[in-house]
Amino acid sequence: MVADLSQLVKAYDVRGVVPDQWDEPLAELFGAAFVQVTEADAIVIGHDMRPSSPGLAAAFARGATGRGADVTLIGLCSTDQLYYASGALDLPGAMFTASHNPARYNGIKLCRAGAAPVGQDTGLTEIRTLVEKWSEHGIPEAAAAVPGTVTERETLNDYAAHLLGLVDLSGIRPLKIVVDAGNGMGGHTVPTVFAGLPLDLVPMYFELDGTFPNHEANPLDPKNIIDLRARVLAEEADLGLAFDGDADRCFVVDEYGDGVSPSAITSLVAARELARNGGKGTVIHNLITSWSVPEVVRENGGTPVRTRVGHSFIKAEMAAHGAIFGGEHSAHYYFRDFWNADTGMLAALHVLAALGGQEGPLSGLVERYDRYTGSGEINSTVTDQAGRLSAIKAAYGGRDDIRFDELDGLTVTSGDWWFNLRASNTEPLLRLNVEARDGKTMEAVRDEVLALVRA
Repeated sequence: MVADLSQLVKAYDVRGVVPDQWDEPLAELFGAAFVQVTEADAIVIGHDMRPSSPGLAAAFARGATGRGADVTLIGLCSTDQLYYASGALDLPGAMFTASHNPARYNGIKLCRAGAAPVGQDTGLTEIRTLVEKWSEHGIPEAAAAVPGTVTERETLNDYAAHLLGLVDLSGIRPLKIVVDAGNGMGGHTVPTVFAGLPLDLVPMYFELDGTFPNHEANPLDPKNIIDLRARVLAEEADLGLAFDGDADRCFVVDEYGDGVSPSAITSLVAARELARNGGKGTVIHNLITSWSVPEVVRENGGTPVRTRVGHSFIKAEMAAHGAIFGGEHSAHYYFRDFWNADTGMLAALHVLAALGGQEGPLSGLVERYDRYTGSGEINSTVTDQAGRLSAIKAAYGGRDDIRFDELDGLTVTSGDWWFNLRASNTEPLLRLNVEARDGKTMEAVRDEVLALVRA
């Protein structure tokens, strides 16, 4: 029977419900296919705290060793810790996680040696084809007569040391910080990374629990940071941090418990990375980030480069331009000195260094980087996505001072506002983001576009 991978293999990773959509036998096929497509003689594997993760990772390892590859298991880790291992060991890697998805989901994030991305255009399509073929006919006998070996390795301390070597925190003032790990892998990484820093750490939900008993591990959803906001106020803390399930994304709240826009964090970190590189360098940002981002990059001597949404596009542009940093509206932050991979932890350390290096509060610090009013991402269920996009283009096409571009969906720009409308790759949704120079204008544009989309 041929496995149905149409809903399992996404643009950037593998993700689905266990065991309904995939299970350990299928994970074993993915391990064998990954080795064949990457032609790897050794790989590294890590996993998160979900109940299904250890078994799926072990099955993947069996498939890999069966094709002759040696496997290094690093066990429980964050996704950026797996990227660290891939970069430091110069090995292709597999991370078993479904990030912020509910407990019944699991997935695989794959990379080549040096944490280079594996997506639908960089190997994932070929892996899917092999898994479908082998699910029907079985795995052919491996060319390697001897199966690969399995060894275990601890990487958490080395990962922490690498990150701390990229940000100077030696002179920061003492800070009180609340961290909500959401029962995800931040509860594993934060204690080690923050150890020895002048921080009064207030932990929330650090117990590793892949059933997510307190709230979903998705800090971009406002309902999931309610507890963090309240705790920051109750503790009179300087700031709060919230990590997603696999701890590769980090969301920041200020001393008032108000969320800090990921675009403002992108601007802040970009300014610091440019200063660290002598005021020169390219910074990548996707087309959903604020106008503030390219403005701050130029003001600090850098060159901004705009790209499509999605980590594979960001990483590709990082490599093509030799960029020093990249940021997305979704709180993914990418660093040249982290193998162009994303790490929310390194972004968090930059925020701590910036805040602790001056006396003012976080709200005052980020004001210079948060210059416009954004809507956030608004989803609308639409069956005829192409038809609605055409209707939007027709509605705005006759107006003065309007520019279109279709780098990713449809972006419409005027003098005082812009909006982007993109179709989901996996669901019948259109995703809208609006930004304007003031709140009243933003709301007017948002409401007009939504009326057209939902007509």
